[in-house]
Amino acid sequence: MVFPQIKAKVGTTKQVGDAAEDAALHYLQQSGLRLVERNYRTPGRGGGEIDLIMCAPDGTCVFVEVRQRKSASHGGAAASVNHPKQRRIIFAARHYLMRLREPPPCRFDVVLLESGGIEWLQAAFDAS
Repeated sequence: MVFPQIKAKVGTTKQVGDAAEDAALHYLQQSGLRLVERNYRTPGRGGGEIDLIMCAPDGTCVFVEVRQRKSASHGGAAASVNHPKQRRIIFAARHYLMRLREPPPCRFDVVLLESGGIEWLQAAFDAS
């Protein structure tokens, strides 16, 4: 499902990435999710990062990867969330969950920004 267009800001790679995360965050909040943490990183080298950690209305912890691509060539934004990237996200999610007394139900979502639109893939991959 593709949603209304979001215009990408021109700037550095970091600025463009931040703008994509802002757009994804706004969309997810409008869809009823609550922000818990942004840009969670594991300590040390070789760890992982989670762009957005959200809480769904049912209490599910949602780890969100935001990907933006100008075009769909080479598989587009979805193809960039490959198995090694998923492993790093799962590693970071496990690290995050170790801090909690009782880990809630969890899922891994991906928000794609491509050609000015947003696509939200819920439960895009799992930790198995």
